[in-house]
Amino acid sequence: MSTGLTIPAAPGGNGMTVGMLAKAVGIGVETIRYYQRIGLMSTPQRGYGSVRRYTSASLQRLRFIKRAQQLGFTLEEIAHLLQLEDGTNCNEARELAVHKLVAVEQKLADLHAMRDVLTTLVAACKNRRGVKQSCPLIESLAKDNGA
Repeated sequence: MSTGLTIPAAPGGNGMTVGMLAKAVGIGVETIRYYQRIGLMSTPQRGYGSVRRYTSASLQRLRFIKRAQQLGFTLEEIAHLLQLEDGTNCNEARELAVHKLVAVEQKLADLHAMRDVLTTLVAACKNRRGVKQSCPLIESLAKDNGA
């Protein structure tokens, strides 16, 4: 199965330098180095008198990490998902995704509630235009609600 990934040619060798890899994924070189320090990425061997070269597998792994982050997975959760990548642990991967989905749904509910409160406060401010009274928004924020 072809992934459609192409590795830009590097002068004098196969694969990509860390800079080329970072650019291909849209992240910084230091991010790649951080992923290597925490074990999300392996560090390729350096040829004698040469720079490290990264393969298409490194590119795929970084893209996986980036996509998982976009879905809200933490680096710790991503590390766990990467341990499950052999395909025999689909149920466990599904459970991680279900937990993430529940968290996203809770955040959405919180955001909807915030939107409703702000909509009410904005409308209250609009209705007070030109009136010399305290601002409902400021007043509401200043109240001690026991939080």
